[in-house]
Amino acid sequence: MCSSLSAVAQDKDGEEQENDLDTEVVNIVKPYTPTISDAFKVKETPVLNDSVTTQKKEVKYEIFSVPVASTFTPAKGKAETVEKAEPIKLYDNYATLGFGNYTSILGELYSNFQLSRTDNAGFYFRHNSSQGDIDGVLLENKYYDTKLDANYSSRQRYTSYKLDAGVEHQLFNWYGLNDFYTQNFETIGSEIDPQQQYYSGYVGGSISVDDSFFEKATANIRYTGDAFSSSEININAQPEFSFPLADLTLKVDGDVDYLSGSFDKGYLSCEGIDYSYLNAGVIPSLVYVNEDLSVSLGAAAYVSLDTENSETDFFIYPRINASYRLVDELLIVYGGAEGDLKQNTYYDFKEINPYVSPTLFIAPTSQLYEGFAGLKGKLSNSVGYNVRASYGKDENKALFKANQFTTGATTGEGYEYGNSFNVVYDDVNTLSVFGELKIDVSNTFSLGVTGEYFSYDTTNEAQPWNLPELKASLFSNFNITEQLYGGASLFYVGERKDLYSNRIMPFEPQLFGERTLDGYLDANIHLGYNINERLSVFAKGSNLLSDNYEKWLNYPVQGIQALLGATYKFDW
Repeated sequence: MCSSLSAVAQDKDGEEQENDLDTEVVNIVKPYTPTISDAFKVKETPVLNDSVTTQKKEVKYEIFSVPVASTFTPAKGKAETVEKAEPIKLYDNYATLGFGNYTSILGELYSNFQLSRTDNAGFYFRHNSSQGDIDGVLLENKYYDTKLDANYSSRQRYTSYKLDAGVEHQLFNWYGLNDFYTQNFETIGSEIDPQQQYYSGYVGGSISVDDSFFEKATANIRYTGDAFSSSEININAQPEFSFPLADLTLKVDGDVDYLSGSFDKGYLSCEGIDYSYLNAGVIPSLVYVNEDLSVSLGAAAYVSLDTENSETDFFIYPRINASYRLVDELLIVYGGAEGDLKQNTYYDFKEINPYVSPTLFIAPTSQLYEGFAGLKGKLSNSVGYNVRASYGKDENKALFKANQFTTGATTGEGYEYGNSFNVVYDDVNTLSVFGELKIDVSNTFSLGVTGEYFSYDTTNEAQPWNLPELKASLFSNFNITEQLYGGASLFYVGERKDLYSNRIMPFEPQLFGERTLDGYLDANIHLGYNINERLSVFAKGSNLLSDNYEKWLNYPVQGIQALLGATYKFDW
């Protein structure tokens, strides 16, 4: 490395002096080796060493608001409205009055009283009558049916109870003369007084308790009498208990039935008939229920005392029921086996057949068993079905059979001319196949059809008297407009058998002959029109096919029946 230096000196007087330096050569023996030293770093938080420090001033920010004119007004959000049907006004009372051909009258009055928030009372009156005038009938054939029922109910916090009472009066005529008396009516008909009147009244009630082993109890007392000094008293009580277990429920039901009655005369006899029964039973069962399966396993044990004849019988019946949901609501399988001791009564018999004679032998029917199995469910939301088959055996099954008559001697009563019915008892095996289909086409139209086939096997009687092999029905309800509504029904009952029994003279051989009653088809329709929310008018048509079919042997019914009337709803 070479360098040159020059120096200039200046004296005190300001004169410059120049020193000349010779050029020299410098030889560097050691090579240059640079090194890196630490650089000076600024500290993040420097320490102030100033003798005087100033404090930061607090800064306050304020928004300077200036009003600005605006014409925009936001609209409030609105939910889409749904059209709702106007709620139907409900009334506590209504009255109905109608008149039809055959001088028929229909009258109804229903009234309900809300006594308090928990108490309620009401009554129901109904009258239905016709003057008869059936074509081809020689005897009087008018009828009256009048009922008055009253009730009182109360629902407390844990207990609710209900009281019922009612009376009933019915008038019928034994107008079903056979061929013999029809042909000789001019000479014999004036002797026949065919009128019969029934009287009945009842008092009953029920009580139910929440959150208790004792669930419910019902009791009823009914009196039945007629114009021939017949009388009957029937007392029935049924308590129900429930005991929850781990996954099961133990239910214990009771049944006590007392029946006592008498008939003033026997058929073609002046000797009276008395009957009296006391039946007591206990029905325990275990019940299991979950979402798909429901099972009830139980039995019924009864003791029956025939106090009139000093006889006692014991019965045990199965009470088994089960159902299983295979496919939601589409397919439900069910089945079981049941038995029961049914106490027949004069009241029940005359309700089924009002043309029975007041000379009946009353006894209970023992349904030993009835095994059944079936399928039910929905084919769609609007189509439901039910199919069932059953087989059972009844001991002392009650059958209605025409009374025999004799042309030689009578006691002069209006039911002794082959125009009344007796009750006979027989052991009967019954096979039944039942089917039902219900269709809700829309909210304004529904349709249903049912059918049932029976096959009977009797033990002592030649035929299952007056029991049909086939029963079927078709029914529908429809609303044509909001004001116009109606319904229609079609009933079919197959052939039945009855016995024609005639003794020409006393102590002579009887003449027997089975009579076949043809099956019949009964078509009915009703239409109604709501004039306003209170007043409506209606029209009813019955037996529109005008078939004077025989419901019972020698008992033709009225032809086409038409009835016009009105219903008025109101509040007191």
